[in-house]
Amino acid sequence: MVRALLIGKPPGAELGYEYVSEEPYDAVVVGSLTLGQLLRFREERVLTALAEGKTVLLYTPGLPEAEKNRPLATQLAAARRELKNWGVLFTDGGRKHLVTAEEARLLRDTGKCPGPGAVLTPLAREILDGQ
Repeated sequence: MVRALLIGKPPGAELGYEYVSEEPYDAVVVGSLTLGQLLRFREERVLTALAEGKTVLLYTPGLPEAEKNRPLATQLAAARRELKNWGVLFTDGGRKHLVTAEEARLLRDTGKCPGPGAVLTPLAREILDGQ
């Protein structure tokens, strides 16, 4: 089983990783974040993993919401977009994760394979098959 550093609480769904608290690990799973953590995300271990090209998954049911405060909800959405732009992959724990062409290129360039249950777009399949 692939070893993953766990940040926050364990996800409520099985993501196919063995969780560890120290190196070595092949991926990072962020199981939960508080409002403040999401708004000012600077988790050094996650940033280092991204810089090293490791897979970083964020379990979306573990993210805070602010449905009754529109300005705060807007800031939370911007924080989520920023994490996606950095290369963090979002998952709700479902067995199927859609791998886009952009993600396929990242996987190919880092020598990694899609996770268990991944569904590839036609272009992503073409990119990964052409390795």
